Amino acid sequence: MISADRVGHEVMAPGGEAFDGVANRFPGSLIDGLIDRPTLASHVFGDAAELTALEQITHPVIRSRIERMARDRDGVVLVEVPLITDFLGPGWLRIVVDAPTEVRIARLMAGGMSRSDIEARMSVQPTRGEWLEVADLVIDNRGDRPALERECRAVWARISPSAAGNRDPGDTSTTV
Repeated sequence: MISADRVGHEVMAPGGEAFDGVANRFPGSLIDGLIDRPTLASHVFGDAAELTALEQITHPVIRSRIERMARDRDGVVLVEVPLITDFLGPGWLRIVVDAPTEVRIARLMAGGMSRSDIEARMSVQPTRGEWLEVADLVIDNRGDRPALERECRAVWARISPSAAGNRDPGDTSTTV
């Protein structure tokens, strides 16, 4: 699986394709020569124009790297993208991992985030309804880990080439 978030970390690391652009646009996010993601997040998630500026710097290089990585793989390619937009272009199946908002908030708070930080980030993200509206397939993540694993196996059975004899063998793209 390719994680767009992990790729985002890589392109914003020193020497990464987006480092200079982000460092120049958001100099207050630099700490000891590194882009401090929590500092950057606190700045951009409170200001839609600043978030857009960050995305204009990072998204093209993230997308380009993901496209290269996907071309180098055989079979089904899963790409975890936390965006509702058609980030990778047409032809990708969109699988949404869904949980009720309060479940998501409780999990993030258990991981150490404050409710106010969570709500600030969620306020600039698509709503649960918007995610479900664009989904080709939905994985229910309201339960425990074994339940999530069962959901994932069921979806995998639907999308894997060996289980889906009627799929176009040339279509190996899938977005999670």
